[in-house]
Amino acid sequence: MSGRAPVMRDVAEVVEPELLSRSVSYRIRLLQIASYKIFEQRVEGFGSAPRYFGMLKLIEANPGIPQTRLAEAIFLDRSSLVPILEGLTREGWVERKSTPQDKRVRRVFLTETGQERLGQLEQLVAEHEATITEGLSDAEREQLISSLERVGENLRSVSAGPK
Repeated sequence: MSGRAPVMRDVAEVVEPELLSRSVSYRIRLLQIASYKIFEQRVEGFGSAPRYFGMLKLIEANPGIPQTRLAEAIFLDRSSLVPILEGLTREGWVERKSTPQDKRVRRVFLTETGQERLGQLEQLVAEHEATITEGLSDAEREQLISSLERVGENLRSVSAGPK
């Protein structure tokens, strides 16, 4: 034998190192991947919108939100947000408008069609939420959301950089 570890052939053999099993960021990322994969399998006919449901709901709640502020709210660089908005514009979900005061500022709005379709998508999201939180009491669900919000606050303070 050459001293190499044998090649794994069975998924049941996978050992998760303690560093990963105790890592909040690793757990969040794994769950995000799994949740999105399952959601994507359920949802058809909405283009790329399911991937950006949260962002679309932020636009709905903040009509005319500046692109820069939207990017900050969802932890994206403005340069990463622009191609996403361009795609959603082509698909008819959003429109971007310059402001008369400053032509460099682009504000984002849902289109009328985008608003209607977002309502349809929202029902599928509610069903997905029910699936992934099955077995959690209302108190457990609220505690989970509260804990994740605290993690989000920590990340937001780090991403803001030194003051």
